[in-house]
Amino acid sequence: MNKIALAIHGGAGTILKSAMTPGLELEYRRGLENALKAGWAILNNGGSSLDAVEASVVSMEDHPLFNAGRGSVFTHEGKNEMDAAIMDGKRLRAGAAAFVKNIKNPIKLARLVMERTKHVLLAGEGANQFATEMKVPLEPDEYFFTEHRWRQMQDAIASGRIQLDHSNPSTAETQRRRDISSSVLSVSSVVKSSSKVLTTENTENTDKSTNPRSAIPDPKSKGTVGAVACDINGNLAAATSTGGMTNKKFGRVGDTALIGSGTYADDVCAVSCTGHGEFFMLGVTAYDVAARMKYKGLSLEQAASETIEHLTNIGGEGGLIAVDALGNVVLPFNSEGMYRGLVSADGRMTVEIY
Repeated sequence: MNKIALAIHGGAGTILKSAMTPGLELEYRRGLENALKAGWAILNNGGSSLDAVEASVVSMEDHPLFNAGRGSVFTHEGKNEMDAAIMDGKRLRAGAAAFVKNIKNPIKLARLVMERTKHVLLAGEGANQFATEMKVPLEPDEYFFTEHRWRQMQDAIASGRIQLDHSNPSTAETQRRRDISSSVLSVSSVVKSSSKVLTTENTENTDKSTNPRSAIPDPKSKGTVGAVACDINGNLAAATSTGGMTNKKFGRVGDTALIGSGTYADDVCAVSCTGHGEFFMLGVTAYDVAARMKYKGLSLEQAASETIEHLTNIGGEGGLIAVDALGNVVLPFNSEGMYRGLVSADGRMTVEIY
C-alpha cells in the first residue's frame, strides 16, 4: 500500500510574526487546517489525488484571506482577475484558466478545461464563455470585494507599485491587518503546530530565509494557494489558484496557469509553486523539480532544494510544495515565510507560517 500524503500552501513572502496580530494568525491557521481536512477526507477514504487537491484549493478559494477566488486582489482598474491550473500526474493531463472574472472557483474551471476540452489553457473572454457553457458557478463583483484587498490596492496605487500580497507592512498595511484582525470571528479548532514541517530547510529560522539576491525591489506578497497529493494508488496531482498581483495592469498572467512553471505533476512528483511569478516562469520551477529527479536521480528533497537554490540565484523569491509517489513531502522556500501545511500518511496534521 502506498503512503498517502497531502500538502498545501497559501502564499509565500515577507510574513513577519511581529506584524501579525494573534487573531489574524489564528484565522490563517484555521483556513489552512480546513483546506487540509477537505483534501484529507478524500484521500483517507481511498479517493483520488486529483479530487483531493481540487477540494483543498476550493476551500482556500472560498476563504477571503487567501489571494484566490473570493479573496483575490484587485487590479489597477479595480477588478478581480484570476488564474488557476490543475494537473493529473497519472494521465499526464492538465487544464488551466487565466485572466478569468467572476468565477467562484477557478480551479473547478481549470479541471473542466482538462476534462471537457482538447486544450490545456483557456484565457480571458473565451475562458469565461466556456465557463458559462459548463454552468460553472459565477458570482457578482460584490462577492469578491473584501475591504482589506481594496485598501491594499489603494495603498499600492498611492505608492506607485505593483504589489504582491505578503509584505514588509507600510503604515497603511499595518492598519489594514489590524482591521482584518478586528473583524475575525471565531477561531476555534486551530492546529497546535509545535512539530516541524518536513521541509528541506529549518523553517523556524527566518534569519536565512530571505533571498539576498532578490531581483524584486521592495518585495511584497506571493499570494497564491495550492495543493499536491499522493493517493493510495501512488497517483500524483497538483493544483494552484491565484488572484495575481495587486494593482496589476495590461492583463498580466503569472506562473500559476502555466504548466511547468507554477504547477506540474507526473509519475515522479507533483509540485505547486508560490512566489513572484515572473521568476518561476523563467526558471520553469515546477517542472525543474521533476527534471532533477528524473535526469539526475535525485530524491524529492534534494531536487526541491536545488530548484529553490536555482530560483534564488536568478533573483526569485517564494517557495513550493511537492510530493513524490512514495508519499514523501517537502515544502522549501527562500522568503521570510510561507503559509503551509501537510498531512502525512499517519494522519498527523501540521500547519506553519513563519
